[in-house]
Amino acid sequence: MSDKITILYVDDEENNLISFKATFRLKYKIFTAIGGEEALKILEENTVHIIITDQRMPNMTGTEFLEKVLHKYTDPIRILLTGYTDMSALVEAVNKGQIFHYLTKPWSEEELEQTIERAYGIYLEREKIKQMNEKLSLSNEQLEFLLRQKLLS
Repeated sequence: MSDKITILYVDDEENNLISFKATFRLKYKIFTAIGGEEALKILEENTVHIIITDQRMPNMTGTEFLEKVLHKYTDPIRILLTGYTDMSALVEAVNKGQIFHYLTKPWSEEELEQTIERAYGIYLEREKIKQMNEKLSLSNEQLEFLLRQKLLS
């Protein structure tokens, strides 16, 4: 497994995809998709830690894409980017897409990098909690088994 944070960046403007990849490719493992459908295919085949998506895209908005992601891929931390200050889109993204953070375009490299680092910290914490819950569940099963054995003897 790579030690790099894996990011999926979704935008309908190819120049934005190229710019994002050029800016962050040395620091992170980057996947880019020109829209929601292509991004869903990438998620089927790759583990992604953070999803960054544009809101205004044809065929499927960023919020619609994130809503679809949630049905199948709950682990990635979700960030919404938009060049518009559309409050209803933001509220919808928070409620339906359960976004972690919202940034406006054009994005600031420093702000985006800080957001990615914070998002990855949350991703790691959630993974740690998941692993602890799995260990706890296994311990409970073992205790129940031992208790049943004791009751049967």
